[in-house]
Amino acid sequence: MKKENKSVIIWLLSGCVLLFLMVVVGGITRLTNSGLSMTDWHLVTDTFPPLTDAKWQAAFDEYKKFPEYQKINIHNDFQLSDYKFIYFWEWFHRFIGRIIGLVFFVPFVYFLIKKKLDTDTIKKCIVLLAMGAFQGFLGWFMVRSGLIDNPDVSHFRLSLHLTFAFITFAYTLWVALDLIYPERNINKILPLRKIARYALVALLIQIIYGGFVAGLNAGLIHNHWPLMSDGEFIHESVFIEQSSLVKNLIEGKSGVQFVHRTFAYVVVAIILFLYFKSKKYSLTRTQANGINTLVVFVFIQFLLGVFTLLYSVPLALGLIHQIMAFFLLSAMTFTLHRLSK
Repeated sequence: MKKENKSVIIWLLSGCVLLFLMVVVGGITRLTNSGLSMTDWHLVTDTFPPLTDAKWQAAFDEYKKFPEYQKINIHNDFQLSDYKFIYFWEWFHRFIGRIIGLVFFVPFVYFLIKKKLDTDTIKKCIVLLAMGAFQGFLGWFMVRSGLIDNPDVSHFRLSLHLTFAFITFAYTLWVALDLIYPERNINKILPLRKIARYALVALLIQIIYGGFVAGLNAGLIHNHWPLMSDGEFIHESVFIEQSSLVKNLIEGKSGVQFVHRTFAYVVVAIILFLYFKSKKYSLTRTQANGINTLVVFVFIQFLLGVFTLLYSVPLALGLIHQIMAFFLLSAMTFTLHRLSK
C-alpha cells in the first residue's frame, strides 16, 4: 500500500462501512414493516423527521390515504405512536443514504483537486458515484410499488434494491483492495480464480433469492429442516401455487423458499470445492486466509439460515442472517481479488 493512497483507502473503506450500515438498517426496516411509512420522496427536504405534534399528525394523516393503512393497519388499532416507530426506521434508512452520498461525493471532489487519484481510480470512483445514484433511484422505485394498490412492495424490486446494494459494496471494497495491494500478484492461479467466479455468481443468485424470500415473507411457511414438511423434501405447493413452474419458482412463496433453501447447498458445495482444490497449489498467505475465511463464513451462514427458518424469522435472527451475508460477500470479494489481480 502506497503511503499517498492511505487517505483514499480510508475514504473507500468508510463508504463500505456506511453501505453495510445502510443494508442493516434496511433489513430492520423490512422486518418491522416500516418501508411504506414515508409516502413521498424528497431529495433535500424531509432530512429530519417531523419536529412538532402538528407535523407528526399531518404525516400520519397522509399515511392513512395509502393501502398499507387502509387495508392492514386500520384493523390493528394502529396509533400515532405506532406510526412514529415505523417512520423512524424508514427515515433513518433514507438519512444514511444521504450521508453516503455526501461521504462519497465531497471527498471525491477534494481528492480530485488535490490530485490524489490516478486516472484508473478516477474512472472507478465515477462508476461508484453512478452506482450510488442508481441505488437511490431503486429505493424510490421499490417503495412506489407499495403505494398504489398492493400494500406491500414488489419482491422483484426489493430484491433488486438489496442485491444492487451488495454489488455496490463489493465493488467499493474491490476498488479499495486495488489500492491496498497495488503490486502485481504473480501468483494468479487461473483454475482457482475460475471456481471463485462461479462461487461469486452462485452467492449473488442466493442473495437475489434472499430478497425474494424477504419480499414475499416466504420464511414464515414450511418452518422445517431439512425437509419442507414432515416427510416431504419438496412440498406439493411448490408446483401448484402459481400458473406455471417458472412462476412458482419466482413468484410463489413455497417455490421461492424451496430455491433459496436448496441453492444454499450449491453455494456451500462450490466454496468447499474451491477449498479442497486450493490444497493442490502453493498459495500466498492472503489467498489461503481468504479461502479459509470463506469456508468458515459459509457454514455459519448456512446454520443461521436453518435456524432463521426453524424459528419463523424472528427479527434478531433475520437481521444476523442478512449481516452474515455481507461478511460472506466481503470474504468472497477479497478471495477473488487475491486470486485475480
